[in-house]
Amino acid sequence: MLPNTRLILLLLGLLGASATLLAAERGARSAPVTPVPGLDVPRYMGAWYEIAKYPNKFQKQCTGNTTAHYSLQPDKTVQVINRCRRADGTIDEAVGTARQLGGPASPTLKVRFAPAWLSFLPMVWGDYWVIDLDPNYQLAAVSEPGRDYLWILSRTPTVSRQAYGALLERLERQGFDLSKLEMTPQAAY
Repeated sequence: MLPNTRLILLLLGLLGASATLLAAERGARSAPVTPVPGLDVPRYMGAWYEIAKYPNKFQKQCTGNTTAHYSLQPDKTVQVINRCRRADGTIDEAVGTARQLGGPASPTLKVRFAPAWLSFLPMVWGDYWVIDLDPNYQLAAVSEPGRDYLWILSRTPTVSRQAYGALLERLERQGFDLSKLEMTPQAAY
């Protein structure tokens, strides 16, 4: 065989292998995001610390100490209070409302931070899917069907390497790009 022919065959083989790997990765990302089987909403209530997230435009002012506080309301909606520290040391706060979709154990919710009088507009509601949750309700991952957003939340400001690593493995199996994750600095309280 001529040397150029071997080189061409080698390049074609590498190209084929690369295409196969890309197709497999695309296949994992095109599979639907799977929420947890069920969510005990009252148990999920309380304070959560943001451990990591995909960067997003509505949190660009946040430099750390990001928390979410969930409170079940009498009408079965959830009050959401998100707080973070800005670069100048001030606290930024956003208050919203979440409503559960489906039955009482549904892990899919819709959340809005727009004023209540705009709640009739579908575009003010965003998806909030609990896609990973440990049995003790201490570590969670939240996203939405398009994988554009991802938050890793914990009941404590820090998470063990083992628990965090195991969660990342599960998120990768769901097709999330872990290279986009940004760690959130948390001060000990």
